[in-house]
Amino acid sequence: MKILMLGSGGREHALVRKLKESSKVDEIICAPGNGGISCDAKCFPVSVMDKEGIIELAKQENVDLVFVAPDDPLAAGMVDALQAAGIRAFGPNAAAARIEGSKVFSKNLMKKYGIPTAEYEVFDDPTKALSYIQAKGEYPTVIKADGLALGKGVIIAESEEQARAAVSDIMESKVFGESGNKVVVEEFLTGPEVSVLAFTDGKTVVPMVSSMDHKRAHDGDKGLNTGGMGTISPNPHYTDELSLECMKTIFEPTIKAMASEGCPFKGCLYFGLMMTPKGPKVIEYNARFGDPEAQVVLPRLRTPLIDVVEAVIDERLSDINIEWDDGACACVIIASGGYPEKYEKGFEISGLDDNGQAEDVTVYHSGTVKKDGKFLTNGGRVLGVTARGENLDKALETAYKAVDSISFSGAFHRSDIGRR
Repeated sequence: MKILMLGSGGREHALVRKLKESSKVDEIICAPGNGGISCDAKCFPVSVMDKEGIIELAKQENVDLVFVAPDDPLAAGMVDALQAAGIRAFGPNAAAARIEGSKVFSKNLMKKYGIPTAEYEVFDDPTKALSYIQAKGEYPTVIKADGLALGKGVIIAESEEQARAAVSDIMESKVFGESGNKVVVEEFLTGPEVSVLAFTDGKTVVPMVSSMDHKRAHDGDKGLNTGGMGTISPNPHYTDELSLECMKTIFEPTIKAMASEGCPFKGCLYFGLMMTPKGPKVIEYNARFGDPEAQVVLPRLRTPLIDVVEAVIDERLSDINIEWDDGACACVIIASGGYPEKYEKGFEISGLDDNGQAEDVTVYHSGTVKKDGKFLTNGGRVLGVTARGENLDKALETAYKAVDSISFSGAFHRSDIGRR
């Protein structure tokens, strides 16, 4: 098989490397890719949002399958366009991708079908949103932009002053563009967070092994929210009992709800969960593999990923047995100085071999470019240094040893991944 991967981050690099393990996969190409991905797949400078360009590339390269990995093209209907052109594609169509593309859609879905989540209200008027927050007088409170915002559209306001600023930024200054036309204001939940990715063909849902993300930029969960500074798998807070409860109250009801709404979800569905004192609740859904959750979940997958992908597309997920490695996996993100705000690009990265890798670990490239045989920084999150081990301590030890051997100007990382 020949596969076209859409995307340019660490998640896509992890997917490319996992798909390459199968003898069924002869070649992988990527659009647009990055410096590290170019060592594993031929890259083409076509935007993930360019439907005509992607269809033309898929036909020109005679690919058997297109894997649509990022959220924006899924929400914009890339899978619909590919299928209409007669090209096999992995990922939800636009109607199903609304579960991530619109917070209002997903919250209303959960309310309608009794799926446990935080209490909330929806507003399209900033004055009314602020009046509601003031009347409740409960802080912290969570304010979410309705649409996609590169993982940064959620603000936790600790005071009325912060809430006022958040509503103004999202709804009036439009810092997230049209995504801020509506906001969801919801109660602040407490408890350990758990990320569970799941394969689903619209009828059957098969959860993957659990993981834990670390969203804040700095040690001790301080600083601004980022796209993720590191992950571990399994999540130590996610017991077998909780997994059964989530299957019964969240995973299966969500798949049934989407089918009942006439938009069955086929692909990878991400459940962002909070283990509250009142039981597991949904914080958010994503319509694709998480980043950097994919970087610790995929290395533990024993079953060839291509077999699962094809079973999802052909709606025969119930026919295959998906197996996982019993060990642990840890990923530490090395980021550019200033991330997630302003940062510079173009610094040479030292400590990597010719293929962008390092000893005893897998280095997934997020924001790199390869020029004249050298890897340069080209994004906020630059590298995801991932290690496996028989337990979490060993995986973390190996990952951090490799992190210490990699450097570039302004590089920083969290030193407490997996220490909660």
